[in-house]
Amino acid sequence: MIDISRAGTEFRTTSGAVRGRRSPDGVIAVLGIPYAAAPFGPHRFRRPQPVVCWSTPRDCTGFGPIAPQSAELPGSPVWRPGDEDILTVNVWVEPRPDAGPLPVLFWIHGGAYTFGSSAQPDFDGTALAKAGVVVVSCNFRVGFEGFGHVPGLPDNRGLLDQAAALRWVQENVAAFGGDPDRVTVAGHSSGAGSVACLMAVEEARGLFRRAIAHSVPNAFFTTEVAASTTSRIASAAGVAPTAEGLLSASPQDLVTASDKVAEQCGADPVTAIQAYDPVVFQPVVDGDVLPTDPLTALASGASRDVDLLVCHTLEEYWFLHEVGAVREVTSEQGLAEFAAALRVPAPVVDGYRVLMPGTPVLDRYLALFGDATFGEYSSRLAEHHAQAGGLAYLSRFARRRVRPGGEARPWHTADVPFAFGNLDADGAAFLIGGTPDEQDHALSRRMLRAWADFAASGDPGWAPVTAGATTVKRWAVPEDDVVDDATSRVRALWREVPFDLLRSKDIG
Repeated sequence: MIDISRAGTEFRTTSGAVRGRRSPDGVIAVLGIPYAAAPFGPHRFRRPQPVVCWSTPRDCTGFGPIAPQSAELPGSPVWRPGDEDILTVNVWVEPRPDAGPLPVLFWIHGGAYTFGSSAQPDFDGTALAKAGVVVVSCNFRVGFEGFGHVPGLPDNRGLLDQAAALRWVQENVAAFGGDPDRVTVAGHSSGAGSVACLMAVEEARGLFRRAIAHSVPNAFFTTEVAASTTSRIASAAGVAPTAEGLLSASPQDLVTASDKVAEQCGADPVTAIQAYDPVVFQPVVDGDVLPTDPLTALASGASRDVDLLVCHTLEEYWFLHEVGAVREVTSEQGLAEFAAALRVPAPVVDGYRVLMPGTPVLDRYLALFGDATFGEYSSRLAEHHAQAGGLAYLSRFARRRVRPGGEARPWHTADVPFAFGNLDADGAAFLIGGTPDEQDHALSRRMLRAWADFAASGDPGWAPVTAGATTVKRWAVPEDDVVDDATSRVRALWREVPFDLLRSKDIG
């Protein structure tokens, strides 16, 4: 191990020495460190394999290549055919030689299990490192490479990649000043879904002490649905839906075919819900890598030794509507058809009409969609974990501002730049609804502090959920507040509604 108080920007890992860069404010970033071998060639569609060691210090001053995808995100790198060494981690640390081992926050990016990377500007770990946390983020396989079903080969390869990256943390983070006994795995959206899954994955057991999950989606496939999706993608790629056929298709072929199938879901979905939200990749409850869905796992007490901090935003789906990611519903008949597809009982639909009098159908649709997919599911994760004997905290992002030309809503992804302390990052203005003011910066400091404190001690600063009470921290401007969900009229609508977590079993 290297003494980081004297070693500048060079650190020794189990695979070889790495050299990062130091920012003017003293934070060292070591980027693009391989944690597993390139998952192509003989390793394609298989479990992550050990990385080949190197003998001379490796330059790690820039992010590694990202996983195959078609997305082009603001300020982020794009995938180019031929990029293969995609399984890398990044580390940010402010050396504190007198502080002892620092808590570690391990970040998993979102992107509908289909796109995204650790190099997105709003995921920069500098501000959290300044708060006394070693930040680690990782790239992993997404889309078909990571979550497509391949007969005879492991499902959930993206989750296996994340577990491999967490093992890298256990073996190496001490060299960067981190404490391997205080690792918090954190993520947003499909990244939060990954966090919830990792709490149920045996290969990840013991690799982290705490978990932070922002906007956890109620989104899982059965093996049958995953296989049906593969058949459509294989057909679009012009290959057989077999391991041999899929291996003959290039990563670019499968990205193009997957995009084509997603575009067709509005008229011809694999499952009913995809007519409204055409996500074609989700974790597969395969009975092996992912033995059961996270809500069932947490309710059984399988991860009661992991402290859990959950957050969701109040208007999740307004963002997805704004970016054109979901079907628009504007009539009562359309709303009824949507509710049937999502299996939302009629009394719940009627209840939203009462709670939102005079509002357009579109607003009720987006509210229902957001609460069913993110809000209620996230809340139940915290409650089930607490009822099973685990320590759980629940929060909601409620910050709202009236801006020239519109309103900055508390929508999906708006909370992430606040928690990272990256309100001025490239692309953040769209996520948070404009230029941040001092109240926004103050809110960001409070949220970042809660993350850092939770990673350090398991206490973010408010009362936990208990078996008898759901206490909720609401992040807002100018001030936050704490409420009891017993008074929530929205939660009351859902209280008696059972969640069929594998609703996607119905193949269209």
